[in-house]
Amino acid sequence: MNGIRIRHRGRAPQVHPSAYVAPTATLVGDVRVGPRARVMYGAVLTAEGAFVEVGEATVVCENAVLRASATAGAQPVVLGDHVFVGPHATLLGCRAERCAYLATGATVLQEARLGAGAVVAVGALVHARAQVPAEFFVPPHTLAVGDPVRLLAPGDPAVPEAIAGVGFARTAFGVDAEWTDRIRRYERIAEVRVAEFGAHAEAGGDGNAASGA
Repeated sequence: MNGIRIRHRGRAPQVHPSAYVAPTATLVGDVRVGPRARVMYGAVLTAEGAFVEVGEATVVCENAVLRASATAGAQPVVLGDHVFVGPHATLLGCRAERCAYLATGATVLQEARLGAGAVVAVGALVHARAQVPAEFFVPPHTLAVGDPVRLLAPGDPAVPEAIAGVGFARTAFGVDAEWTDRIRRYERIAEVRVAEFGAHAEAGGDGNAASGA
């Protein structure tokens, strides 16, 4: 079995013959799964205008989500060789170099980069554009932000200011709106996603052409 493969935006997923993709994993669009990679049950790898690349002997565990995007410029998801992505992890438009380890429920946001051997522990968040050095450890349930990277614990009063300084709406969605203008910002973000995901529903498009083997 090679999972559920959906041709999208003119591109079909590519899976190396030595890779394993579980029957209930879903690959959408320009997704490239390398030699001996393992994509497990319920994982979703989806390419929305940019590509998703999974390196050799890299493991994507159950119910992980990897999404590439191009709403604010090309933001592929690129995983090097021997990367481990734990169950329920979320990777959006980011890069992880070889032997990086992302534990259960870890999240890595747009344009962040994990160096070789970096660890993102259970429930930790690496925010947009953060640069995590090689072999750096992000502890459980903490926030990693910035370059050089800075760690903040839940409840730290510096968290709101740190997140505001990331410019997340601009980085992830190309939306310029004041941090305090939440209604306007989230309305525009929703509209960006509506337009992006609308490619799946366009009449005459190929977003619904699926193949499984």
